[in-house]
Amino acid sequence: MSSHRKALLSHYDDVFLLDGVRTPFVEYNTALGLVSPTDLGIKAARDVFRRSNVPPADVDIVVAGNMAQASFDAFVLPRHIALYSGVPIEVPAHLVQRVCGTGIEAILQAADNIKLAKATMALVVGTESMSRNPIAAYTHRGGFRMGEVEFKDFLWEALLDPCPNETMGGTAEKLAKEYGITRGDVDQFAAESFTRAIAAQQGCFLSGEIVPLASEVFELPGYSPRGIRLPRGVDGLSKDTHIRPSSLEALSQLKPAFGGVQTGGNSSGIVDGAAAALVASGEYLKQHKKGPLARVVAGAVVGVRPEIMGIGPVPAIQSLLELAALGLSQIDRFEINEAFGAQVLACQRELGLDRNKLNVNGGAIAIGHPLGATGVRLAITLARELKRSNARYGVASACIGGGQGIALLVENPSAAN
Repeated sequence: MSSHRKALLSHYDDVFLLDGVRTPFVEYNTALGLVSPTDLGIKAARDVFRRSNVPPADVDIVVAGNMAQASFDAFVLPRHIALYSGVPIEVPAHLVQRVCGTGIEAILQAADNIKLAKATMALVVGTESMSRNPIAAYTHRGGFRMGEVEFKDFLWEALLDPCPNETMGGTAEKLAKEYGITRGDVDQFAAESFTRAIAAQQGCFLSGEIVPLASEVFELPGYSPRGIRLPRGVDGLSKDTHIRPSSLEALSQLKPAFGGVQTGGNSSGIVDGAAAALVASGEYLKQHKKGPLARVVAGAVVGVRPEIMGIGPVPAIQSLLELAALGLSQIDRFEINEAFGAQVLACQRELGLDRNKLNVNGGAIAIGHPLGATGVRLAITLARELKRSNARYGVASACIGGGQGIALLVENPSAAN
């Protein structure tokens, strides 16, 4: 197995994922379309404290992940998530951004702080409003010239990487050609993602990590209230709304989005949502008699060519497993973010992954991909699946726009002996 000599590697001996929850992932421009990502993050954070029975006062650091500047108060998103979730006012908070790998990066930064004995408990939150991506202009502060007023859709324009002059979808098309992946292959993969997600939803696996949403106010004594307000007629949200029956026949009727194998049906769903997790030291767990969801074993981040950014999980996973001295066959479950169906298939083929171990509860094609939240969701889902299946090791991974890959290795402590 080859590794990447420039991979950024992290190994942990006594760091744990204590617990994690997420909001429903909701189709963009629908019920959460007007809700700030800050408030989605606050809600997820409040509920992870409630479910884990961990006092917010025990938190030493807050790490938040978010991509789009989706509110005018976006600069203070991490700080507001900390304050309104009940974390002490003295505790610092900061924002991380590694595009689609943001949530995993946030977990790794929390784990680093614990490894360095800077903290014993970290709150990690990933949150994203795809709906509230702005219609933006960057060159008009000095005024307008005649005929040169230009506002663009940030959500659409951000999908173009001007370095290779390639869209994110275009990078998946390059991989499809390189690996001989057909439209039928991608549609079949997407159909299976939807089928697995429906089964996970109907079997109540996904509901085990979801905090239902309703209109509510977040009070902070001495300060202005915040909150979530759902549209009139929507009393609550309790499940992912992008998951739906999607047959191979129906998927095959959709038009190509980038001139090749990718369509709106076999690419990641555009949704709004947030996820929160608590990362703690082993000493904290012992002192408070807490059982963890998973042990955080190692992480890896690596660069790849921007024009095939979707292959990023391959060297990241290879480097991760070499660091941990584990073989691919020793990994019981893989969660690779389904940014594009062709991209995941390319990674699967390059690594030789068993499809029965990969995204067994569906992936982002069915569930959706709120950029800053996805990595936290992957880690939570993976850790819960290891518990459910009594399996030992799992890897969560994502490709990253601009040409990177990230991977996280977790272990189910109850299966370690």
